[in-house]
Amino acid sequence: MKRIAAFILLLAALSAAASIPAQAQRTTTAENMRRSRKDAKQQQKVLKKMSKKQRKAMKKYQKSQRKAAKANRGTR
Repeated sequence: MKRIAAFILLLAALSAAASIPAQAQRTTTAENMRRSRKDAKQQQKVLKKMSKKQRKAMKKYQKSQRKAAKANRGTR
């Protein structure tokens, strides 16, 4: 009987603890807008960084192509 009572008490405590964070996670419209702007800014930052890496890789590739073409001209 004591085991059943302890189990029910433990179950009640866990259910009460699980319900509290759900209420704490409610966000207002202002917070949601702020978070959305922050995420958009972060996304643009990542996109800009990836674009820069791609431009740099393209420039390096073009340089190697020019170098290879110049080397081929000299051997003919």
